[in-house]
Formats: sequence, C-alpha cells, structure tokens
Amino acid sequence: MFKKVIQFLKEVKQELLKVSWPSRNEVWASTFIVIGFSLALSFIIWIIDLIYSRTFYFIMR
Repeated sequence: MFKKVIQFLKEVKQELLKVSWPSRNEVWASTFIVIGFSLALSFIIWIIDLIYSRTFYFIMR
C-alpha cells in the first residue's frame, strides 16, 4: 500500500514538470482582466437593479 502511494506521488511530480506554467506577467494580466470584468458586470447589474427598483416604486406609489 505504501509503495503505491510513493509511486503515485512520483508520477504526480513527473506530470507537474510537464505543465506549462504561465509567467508572472501573464498571471497579473489575467487577474486584472478578471477583476475588470467583475467590476463592469457588477456595475451593470447595479444599474439594472436601480432601474427596476425605481420603476416598481413609481408603479406601487
């Protein structure tokens, strides 16, 4: 059982060495893109919510 675990971990290490990891600049660029899109989508949802809430307020008034 213990030999199987060690063999598995060795295979995992070999596979991780084959991975093409992104550079630091690529990670930062992707991070800023995700944050930017998240902020933009949050703003759009906030505007839509504001429009709906004001519309329902005037209808119910």
